[in-house]
Amino acid sequence: MNRRLALAVLPLLLAVTGCTSGTADDEPTPRPAAADRPSPFRDCSALSTAPTAASPGSGSATPASPGSGSATSASPASPDTAAPGTSGPTARAGGGSALPELTLSCFTGGTPVVLRNVAGPAVINVWASWCPPCRKELPAFQRLSERAAGQLQVVGVNSRDSRSGAQSIGEDFGVRFPMLVDQGEALQRELKRNAIPLTLFVGADGQVRHIDASGALDDAKLAKLVRQHLGLAVSA
Repeated sequence: MNRRLALAVLPLLLAVTGCTSGTADDEPTPRPAAADRPSPFRDCSALSTAPTAASPGSGSATPASPGSGSATSASPASPDTAAPGTSGPTARAGGGSALPELTLSCFTGGTPVVLRNVAGPAVINVWASWCPPCRKELPAFQRLSERAAGQLQVVGVNSRDSRSGAQSIGEDFGVRFPMLVDQGEALQRELKRNAIPLTLFVGADGQVRHIDASGALDDAKLAKLVRQHLGLAVSA
């Protein structure tokens, strides 16, 4: 009886042993260090060039129809932007405010980017890999960059983060739009904002039309904000 029981149990023991042991060849290959992997993000060389209208059928962003509630260059400044006489983004005639005078490095290297020279229309998202709502909304920004290609630029600003953390999120979430680096939170200080994520909606005239700090944005919310503040209709 004991021998039959031992013979019955032996195959189970061998199966368990086969799942928990093995040679080094069976172990997954460790991921190379971030510094040794190519950046998932695009370079920043074209950020100072205004978006060029895509060919028919290549994008889904179009100018919003009159009366749709979209912002125009003469619309009042958003309540989220700095008022004349206050610190922060410089107020401009016609409403809105200029981007802060900051120079940020690009994640991929190359010439640093003068933030004020980023050509609009643009959506600038400030995020970090350690911020859960930032991670939640990043895929929606990637989809926006694809749907509105040629109509607006989507730009990331990675804030107070490690290079490896930012790169891993870009790789895992398929984020490809250009990425600036702001390790010292200079942009947040200029905007007098402590929390992230932050999203800036910048018009074709370079004025900040709206700063959103409502939490993780999804496709529908992004489309609504782009229509309201930049005057572009983007599919959600």
